[in-house]
Amino acid sequence: MDLHVVQIHYGDGRPAPDREKETTALQQAGVYDVAGGDATFATPTLPKAERDADRIVTLGRVCGQIAGAVADGIAAGRHVVITGGNCSHLPGVIGGLQQAYGPATRIGLVWFDAHGDFNTPRTTLSGMLGGMPVAVSAGLCYPTWRELARQQVPLPTDRIVMVDVRNLDPDEERLIHATDVEVTRDDAALAKAVARLAEQTDLIYLHVDLDVLDASLTPTHPTKEPNGLDIPALLRRIEIVMDTGKVGAFGLLAMYAQGAEGETTMASAIEVMRGALTRWRAASGA
Repeated sequence: MDLHVVQIHYGDGRPAPDREKETTALQQAGVYDVAGGDATFATPTLPKAERDADRIVTLGRVCGQIAGAVADGIAAGRHVVITGGNCSHLPGVIGGLQQAYGPATRIGLVWFDAHGDFNTPRTTLSGMLGGMPVAVSAGLCYPTWRELARQQVPLPTDRIVMVDVRNLDPDEERLIHATDVEVTRDDAALAKAVARLAEQTDLIYLHVDLDVLDASLTPTHPTKEPNGLDIPALLRRIEIVMDTGKVGAFGLLAMYAQGAEGETTMASAIEVMRGALTRWRAASGA
């Protein structure tokens, strides 16, 4: 199984050198070897001249660069892996899938995260852009961000499955329940939701924010949460999605493996990436 690894060295729309250290650590750990093929690497970059005073415009343009890198990997016939960065880059990944396969392609999203990231400017308590990308991709806010990310068509909310989300703002939670987003909290519910999603879509983007794990496994993550999954449970649930045969791209983002306990966080990221790719290879028959 040949890979195309899109390494995002941005935090939102700003360069983030720590993300480079994390993606380099994954590569040096040999995690991509388990795919059994070779790997190419792309590092999307936004020239300084294209940065804008409007941070939504800049973030959208960064996501547009990510979209191009994703589409290039698909055009080369490779399995696309996205890593580094953070959840705000989701529209770029969806944009790349639409660019590669066409805007009419039915894309599903399986979202592993401690947070829903389904806020809009009207529901958010913090104003944090990283708490909004799923709502952006669903077409609920910031169309400039989505369109610059090359995501022409919003994701219908019945094609979004959230896994182990456990910290939602009150209005964000109400908004989720007002849509067709499905939130799952155990293996059986996930298996049922993913089976439905696989029937209704052409491909699935499987996204994992490392904070879906318990805080003890991600001690340096700025949005870590208690009562999360352990790694075997996370890999078991990733396998449920991979085994549909519909996964068109896999992302492990928002590692934040820096600081005094960064080795613990990085070790978790390495184990998750290795396990996910092993299962993807088996599911793809490569």
